[in-house]
Amino acid sequence: MKDTLITANAKRRELWIIAGCFIAACLMNVYAIVTYHRPWTEFFSQIGYVIVISLGIYAVQWIVRLIVLAVIRIFRSLSR
Repeated sequence: MKDTLITANAKRRELWIIAGCFIAACLMNVYAIVTYHRPWTEFFSQIGYVIVISLGIYAVQWIVRLIVLAVIRIFRSLSR
């Protein structure tokens, strides 16, 4: 079995992606607060939902990245 090494750049890239997903979920929360005229205390009280939504966004984009990687590998193998 091969040992794998996760580089610092890969860790940093994933951290930025997760942070972007969290910011997107926070912006969705702000949009909902403004749209439905709710008190701004919900920005902090709904943080659990924001975290779950951000993890969901991260999972969806991870699946998309895997599909794109698979398609690229298929086209590369067909062009040989």
